[in-house]
Amino acid sequence: MKKNNIVVVGGGSTWTPGILKAMTKHLDKFPINKLVLYDIDEKRQAVIGEFGKILFREEAPEVDFSYTTDKKEAYSNVDFVFCQMRTGGYDMRDRDEKIPLQLGVIGQETCGPGGFAYGMRSIRDMEEMVNDVRHYSPDAWILNYTNPAAIVALALDKIFPEEDKILNICDQPVNLLRSFGKLLDYDADKFEPVYFGLNHFGWFTHLYDEFGKDRAPELKEMILNGGFRPVDAEQRDQSWLDTYAMVEDMLRDFPDYLPNTYLQYYLYPDAKLAKLDPNWTRSDEVRNGREKKVFTECRRIIKNGTAKDSDIVHNDAHGDMIVEVAASIANNLRKTFVVIVRNEGIVANLPDDCMIEVAASLGVNGPRPYAVGKIGTFYKGMIEGQHAFEQLTVEAYLEESYDKALQALTLNRTVVDAKKARQVLDALIEANKEYWPTLK
Repeated sequence: MKKNNIVVVGGGSTWTPGILKAMTKHLDKFPINKLVLYDIDEKRQAVIGEFGKILFREEAPEVDFSYTTDKKEAYSNVDFVFCQMRTGGYDMRDRDEKIPLQLGVIGQETCGPGGFAYGMRSIRDMEEMVNDVRHYSPDAWILNYTNPAAIVALALDKIFPEEDKILNICDQPVNLLRSFGKLLDYDADKFEPVYFGLNHFGWFTHLYDEFGKDRAPELKEMILNGGFRPVDAEQRDQSWLDTYAMVEDMLRDFPDYLPNTYLQYYLYPDAKLAKLDPNWTRSDEVRNGREKKVFTECRRIIKNGTAKDSDIVHNDAHGDMIVEVAASIANNLRKTFVVIVRNEGIVANLPDDCMIEVAASLGVNGPRPYAVGKIGTFYKGMIEGQHAFEQLTVEAYLEESYDKALQALTLNRTVVDAKKARQVLDALIEANKEYWPTLK
C-alpha cells in the first residue's frame, strides 16, 4: 500500500488535533510518508504543530511530520490536501453572527446572512489555494471541509469547471449517522444511507442495514417518542444539544424524512431568532469552550512532553471522515460516503448545476453518486430557493454585483424581507471591506 504525502491547510484550527489523531489511528488503511501543517497564522499553528510532533513521535515515528507557513514547502509533492481554512478567523465569525442578529434576522455561521458573509470571504482564499496546489502538485486530491461548504463548492465548480480532483465534504451527515446508530444500538458504519439535498440543507430518506431493512421508520418513532441527542452529547455545548432536540419538532411537522439539523434555521427562523442572543453567540461559546480547551490541552502536552494521557479530540467523526474518504480514494475501496457533487441528473427534477449532497461510492476516480430520482414538490421548492441564494451569492462575488448580493439575501428564508436584506448587506459590506471585492 502506497504511503501518502499530506498537507493540512488550516493547521492552526482547533479541529486539527482530531484529524492528526485520526491519521495515527488509521495508518493501517491510510499509510503516511510525510505530513505537513500549513497556516498563515504562525502563532496558532505553532501550538498545534508542537502537539503534533509529540503525537507522531509517540504513535507514528515513521511519519515525517512538520509545520510551515511557506506555500512551496507545504504544497510540493503532496498526494492529498486536507483543507479547513477560516478566512477572517473568529473575529469575523463573531461579526457574521452578531450583525444580522442586531438587525433582526438569524445570525449563524453557515446559514443566512452569516453564511453569505463567510462564503464571500472564503471564495478568494479557496481559489488561491487551488491555484497554489495545482502549481506545486498538479495531481493532488483536494478534500475540502472549509465552510460554508455549499457556497464554496458552487464557487469552485464555477471557477474550475474542469477540475475532477476537488471533493467538498461535511461531517454533519456522519455525525447524524453516528447519533442514529447510538439510538438504534447499531454500528453506524454499516448503514447504507439514501440522502439528498444541499450542504446543511438535506434529508435522509432511508437508512438500510446490512440485511436490507430500512431502519428509518423505526428511528423516526424513537425520536418522536423520546427526543434526539448527539452521540457525543456529553462533549457538546448547550447550543448543539438544543440543535439536535429540534429534529423532533421537524419530524412532527414534516414526517417524510429525517432532516439535517441545520434545516431548523430555514423552517423556523422566527422561533430560532427569538432564542438567539445578539450579545452572546456560538462564536463566544466556541472561544470560551473548544478553543480554550484545545489550546490549553496542547500547551499542557507540550510542557509534559507526552500526549499519551490526552483527551484532546472533541469529535471523532470529523477527523475519521476525512481520513477514511482519503483512504477510500487512495486504495480504490469504493466505500459509501455522503459528499457534495454536481447534480447532473442525480436528482432528476433539480438543475444540473446544483452542487448537491448525496451518497456516493468513492474510489480512485473520485465519487460515483447514487441516483435519487425525482423529489416531491415541497423539497424541490425548498432546495431550488436555497440553490438560487447560493448561485446569486457566487455570482455577486465573481461579478462584484451589489444587486445580486441583495437578491441573494432577499431570497434566503432566514431574511425574506428586502428592506432587512439591504440593511444587513450594507452592514456586512462595511464589516468585510478587507475581504470582499467592492460590490458595485
